[in-house]
Amino acid sequence: MLALYRDLLLEVFLGYISLSLYYGLPPMIWYFPLQVLDLTGYEVFAAAYVTPLILNISAVWKLANNKYVLAFLRLITLASIASYQASRSVTRLSTLALGVCAALLVQSVTWWSGNSQQRLCRVWGFILGHMLQLVIRIWSISLNPVWANNTFNSVILALGAIVTLERIRSDFQKLPQMEEEMKSSVEKMHPGRCRDWLVSGAAFGSLQFLTHWIFGEVSLVSRWAVSGHPNAGPDPNPYGGVILVALAIGVMLSFRVSVNNVVLWLIGVVSAICLFYLRREGAFAAGTVLAVYAMSLWPHLIERLISSGSPGKAMGTAMLVYLLEIFSTVWCIAYNFVPGGAITREKTMVVLGTLMHLIGLGLFFGQRPKLFATEGKNVAHFKVLTKCVKQLLWLFVGVGLLGLGHRFTLYQKKLLNPADILSVKKDFSAMIWSYRFGYDNQGWPSLERSAEFIEQTGADLITILESDASKPFLGNNDLTMWLGEKLGFYMDFGPSTKDHTWGIMVLSRYPIVQSMHHLLPSPHGEIAPAISMTVNISGNLVDLVVAHFGNEGDELDRKLQAEYISNTLKESQQPLVFLGYVTSAPGSRDYQQLRNIGNVKDIDQTDMHRWCEYIMYRGLIRLGYARISHGGLSDTEVQLGKFRIPDDQNHYEDNNKIEIDPRVVPEEIHFNPRFGSYKRGHNYEHIHHFHMSTPKYFRKQNEKGKNKKHM
Repeated sequence: MLALYRDLLLEVFLGYISLSLYYGLPPMIWYFPLQVLDLTGYEVFAAAYVTPLILNISAVWKLANNKYVLAFLRLITLASIASYQASRSVTRLSTLALGVCAALLVQSVTWWSGNSQQRLCRVWGFILGHMLQLVIRIWSISLNPVWANNTFNSVILALGAIVTLERIRSDFQKLPQMEEEMKSSVEKMHPGRCRDWLVSGAAFGSLQFLTHWIFGEVSLVSRWAVSGHPNAGPDPNPYGGVILVALAIGVMLSFRVSVNNVVLWLIGVVSAICLFYLRREGAFAAGTVLAVYAMSLWPHLIERLISSGSPGKAMGTAMLVYLLEIFSTVWCIAYNFVPGGAITREKTMVVLGTLMHLIGLGLFFGQRPKLFATEGKNVAHFKVLTKCVKQLLWLFVGVGLLGLGHRFTLYQKKLLNPADILSVKKDFSAMIWSYRFGYDNQGWPSLERSAEFIEQTGADLITILESDASKPFLGNNDLTMWLGEKLGFYMDFGPSTKDHTWGIMVLSRYPIVQSMHHLLPSPHGEIAPAISMTVNISGNLVDLVVAHFGNEGDELDRKLQAEYISNTLKESQQPLVFLGYVTSAPGSRDYQQLRNIGNVKDIDQTDMHRWCEYIMYRGLIRLGYARISHGGLSDTEVQLGKFRIPDDQNHYEDNNKIEIDPRVVPEEIHFNPRFGSYKRGHNYEHIHHFHMSTPKYFRKQNEKGKNKKHM
C-alpha cells in the first residue's frame, strides 16, 4: 500500500505540473494581441494543444513509446516550468508551448500504456492534480504561484526533477514477467469506430474546458454570481470552500453513481443554465451543483476516452475541442478586435450549452468503458487505490479549507483596524488606473509590484479598470480578492465575469454601504462596465461612480454611455467623486455631457493633455491632483485626486487657486515625495514618477502660503 501511495503522490505532482502548463499557455498567448489590440501571429502557438494528433502516424506512436524518447519528453515537460524565468516574453511563450506539446504526448502515451493499476494511478493522479492546484491557489490568494513567484517556481522545478527522474527510472525498470501486460493497450484493443473516439474525445475535451473555465479556481463561481452591495452574493472567501467541498463530493460520487443517467445530465444542464441567468445565492447554488456533477464525470469520461480507440484520434479530438472552446470564450468577449466578432458577440451561453451537449453525447453514445473493470485480480488493487484516492482527496480539502480560514482571519483583522475606520479624518484620496489584467508590459505578473505601488500612493478609494482576470485565457486570477486581502481594503468586483466586460474593481479603505453594477449602452462596441456606490468615510457618506467607456471608434456607444453616466451622476444626493475612463478629449461632447448634465467639476480643467482618465467631483473641496507614470506595470498612468469633506454641505468654499509649490500647502495633504517633484511632460523611465505638469495642489484664491517652516 505504501508503494501505491508513493506512485499516486508522484502522479498527482505530475498532474499538477501538466495542468499548470495547460492553464498557463492561454494567458501567455493573450499577452501579444493585448499589446496591439489585434491578431499578431503568435496565436499559432495554440496549436500545441493538438499535438496528440501526430500520434495517428504509426511511426510517431512507436517512437513516443520508446522509453528513451518518453524520458526525453518527461524532461522537456519539467524544463518548460522554467519558462517563467526566461528573459524575454517570446522565449517564455515558445518554451511554454513546447512543454505543453511534451506533456500531452506523455499523457497520451502513459494513459494508453501499461497495466490497469498503472493507468488507474495515472488517471487519478491527473484528477487529484486538479484538486492540488486548487489548494495551492487558495494559499496563494487565487494565483498559481508557479507562474507568479520565482521561489515557488524554483521549488517546483527541484521537486519535479526528483519526481521525473523517479518516473523515468520506473519506465526503465519494468519487471520481465509484466512485459506482456505492459504493452500498449492500443495494440490489444479494437481500433475503435469513428463515433466512439469522436464523441468520447469531444466529451472529455468539453469537460476539461468546463473545469478550467468555471472550476479552475474556487472563487470563480462567486464571480459569476456577484452583484452589488449590500447583498453581493457569497464572497469568494470563505464560500470558495463550498465549491472545493462540492468538487470533492463529485469525486466521491464517481465511485458510486452511474453517470449514464439522463436525469443527472439534465440536472447538470439546468445548473449550468441557472448559473448563467441567475444572480447571487441562486447562481452560486447552481454553480455548486454543477461542481458536483462535473467532477463526478471525470473518471468515467477518461475511461471512455481511453476505451474508444487510438490515442491520437481520441486525445487529439479532445484537445482540439478544448482549444476551440477556449477561443470561443475569447471571441465572446473580445469580439470588437477579432474577425467575425459581431457573430460571436456575448455568446457565452451558446458555448456553455454546446459543451454540456457534447458531454451528453459522450455519455450516451460513446464507447462503453471496460478498461478498468474491477474483476478478478483487479478488485484488490482497485479497492486499495480507491482508499488512497479518498484519503488524499480529503487531505487536500482540509488543507484548502485551512488556507481559506487563515486568509479570512488575517483579512478581517486588517479591515477592523480602528485607524482606518473609526477616525474623524475628513480628507481622502481617490485613484484611477487601467490595469491590463495584472500583467506588466513584458507579460509577467505584476501584482506584488502593483500592491507596493498602490500602498505608496496612499489612496483611500481606488478603481482599477481592465481587472477581470477570472477568465481561462487570463489565468483564472481573482485580482480583486488578491489586492483587497493584501492591502486590507473593502472590495467590490463587477459586473459579473459572465457579463462580457473587461471588469472593474473598487477598493475602499472605508466600508461600502451600497453599490450597483451597470452595463452601459454599447450597441456597436464592447460592453462597457460601471459601478456606482456609497462609502462611509468616518461617518460621512460619499458617493463614488467609476466607469470604463467604449473605444474611440465607437462613436454612438460613447455618446450613449456619457448620457447614461451623466444621469447617474445627476441623481447622486451625496458628495461625489467620478473616476472615469472616457476615451474623449477635454472639452469634447462627452466631456461636456458629463460636466454639464452630471453637474460635476473637473479636478483640473486646465489639464488639456488627458484622453482617457478623468477625475470629477461635486460637494467636496479639492486639495490635490497628480498623474503618476505607469512604470511598465501597465500601458496607462495613474491619476490621483485629494479631497476634503466640508463640514457644512450648504456653506463651503472650494479651493480655486492652483499651486505647484508644495511648501505653501499643509504637509498632511502632500502626495508621497517618493514619486519625485513637479514635472512637466511625460516621464518615460521605467519608474513611477510624477509627470504631465503635476503634482498640483489647490488653495483658496485669497489664502496665503502655509507651512512656512518648509520655506
